[in-house]
Amino acid sequence: MTNTLHIIGGGMAGSEAAFQAAEAGVPVVLHEMRPSVGTFAHRTGNFAEMVCSNSFRSDDDERNAVGLLHWEMRAANGLIMQMAHNHRLPAGGALAVDRDLFAQSVTDHLLAHPLITAAPGEITELPQDGHWIIATGPLTSGALAESIRAETGAEALAFFDAIAPIVYADTVDMSVAWMQSRYDKGETVEEQTAYVNCPMTKPQYEAFIDALLAADKTEFHEGETAGYFDGCLPIEVMAERGRETLRFGPMKPIGLTNPHDPSVKAYAVVQLRRDNALGTLYNMVGFQTKMKYGAQTSVFKMIPGLQDATFARLGGIHRNTFINSPTLLDNRMRLKSRPNIRFAGQITGVEGYVESAAMGLLAGRMAAAEILGRDLPPPPLGTAMGSLIHHITGGAEAKTFQPMNVNFGLFPPIDAKGGRRGRKDRYKAYTDRAKEAFNQWLAAQS
Repeated sequence: MTNTLHIIGGGMAGSEAAFQAAEAGVPVVLHEMRPSVGTFAHRTGNFAEMVCSNSFRSDDDERNAVGLLHWEMRAANGLIMQMAHNHRLPAGGALAVDRDLFAQSVTDHLLAHPLITAAPGEITELPQDGHWIIATGPLTSGALAESIRAETGAEALAFFDAIAPIVYADTVDMSVAWMQSRYDKGETVEEQTAYVNCPMTKPQYEAFIDALLAADKTEFHEGETAGYFDGCLPIEVMAERGRETLRFGPMKPIGLTNPHDPSVKAYAVVQLRRDNALGTLYNMVGFQTKMKYGAQTSVFKMIPGLQDATFARLGGIHRNTFINSPTLLDNRMRLKSRPNIRFAGQITGVEGYVESAAMGLLAGRMAAAEILGRDLPPPPLGTAMGSLIHHITGGAEAKTFQPMNVNFGLFPPIDAKGGRRGRKDRYKAYTDRAKEAFNQWLAAQS
């Protein structure tokens, strides 16, 4: 048992870590408290359940940092990307999945692996010995969070994640709405028509903003502060920053033409993205909210096309806990005070499904290498994974550390000799450099 790796948490990071370590030949015990101990956001006991969006965001591996991270995970035989590809849905240039089929397939693959054992039940304290990865995500149980605080001597930081509503497709009025991806993006007709678009005139938009600002909101508990992650802001918080903010964010009308009235340009557009393979559910893109349930129903039915909509799930808000990784973790993702314990996923201060899974991939590989008597250095800084792990284990300023999505701002600058590069060319140069370096890192492990 001394060579067994224990992983706490069966989300994106824990699932990927378990698969990577088992594929390296290390026995894994995957501890997951669900479904016996539930959370606000989860509905099942499946591994890798998606509780917010069903999108892994851009799949463009040539000019987008998230798409590059997809590419690196695929190159490293990542389970999450394999299952996402198998259950992908039309989403223009994004990688969206049927969340239920995706989670079930991840669960089935992990349970079928001969070196992975599932151990249901809650772990309430940091283990004293053995090899461990803590990948408990944004909803770490209270008891374990207290144990982490006691060990690190610091209060865990917190911010708030919001969840977007999901609508039954057959309740959308398609005499008002239409199907189109922004700029008709995608290689097939299905991809080019992946989104439901609900147009608004200026008076409709103004009335919607008024209702949004006046709606009843969820109150925070005593001692909680509304520290939101900028990549997942509730729409009412965005609206409070300026009445036009949503028109330049999730409700931007650019790249869309209403076939019902092609000569009239919408003032704002609400987009819905398919949420399951059957096409019966659509989620409201960028419409995370902390409005109370009754207010959501009345406000969202003001959107043209959704006046008779039925909601399969309303939005919500939950607390997300993470540690001050630049202070607490070494560059192998080990807790400095207890190097037999690694952290992975959102609890380390990365934000997003893809980023969480990527850090799980690294933690699983690093832990397996150590158990097998080897040392695995992190990927080069010029790669997406290397830039992320560098950021959370020393590259970020500890005093102002906040959750971070992968982005090219984390990468070493590209040498632009020969003149100023255009943005697209510069991003392509980033991804070309990253792919070469990542392939070299993988080759060194074989």
